[in-house]
Amino acid sequence: MENRKVMTLSLYNGKDAGKLLFIQLMTFIVFSAFFALKSAHWSVSAAGGGVAAWLPNVLFMLFACRFGVKVPAAGRVAWSFAIGEALKVFTTIALLMVALGVFRAAFLPLSLTYLSVLIVQILAPAVINNKG
Repeated sequence: MENRKVMTLSLYNGKDAGKLLFIQLMTFIVFSAFFALKSAHWSVSAAGGGVAAWLPNVLFMLFACRFGVKVPAAGRVAWSFAIGEALKVFTTIALLMVALGVFRAAFLPLSLTYLSVLIVQILAPAVINNKG
């Protein structure tokens, strides 16, 4: 039970969330700059993949901070998390559809950058928690 409380409290820690979002932002900026060596189209495609992974996380954290109060009522954290995750999924799908369908993004840089930002989302909290 104690681990659940710690996980829930860390989920809504704005300082750590800000660090994670900043690291993700820097990841897709670096990938976009790297793919700019190939072409501007690849750079923009990489940026599209990064935005498709990063922006839904920003929206989720804004939603979680807005609707996840300091002392949440029983069940409120679960509902806020579920709704926030649904918002992330639909936003991600919409952004990827726009990038691939409307802007005709190159698939390789888009997918590599998208996956890199997701990997950072998984690995960065361990690094942040070990340093802090």
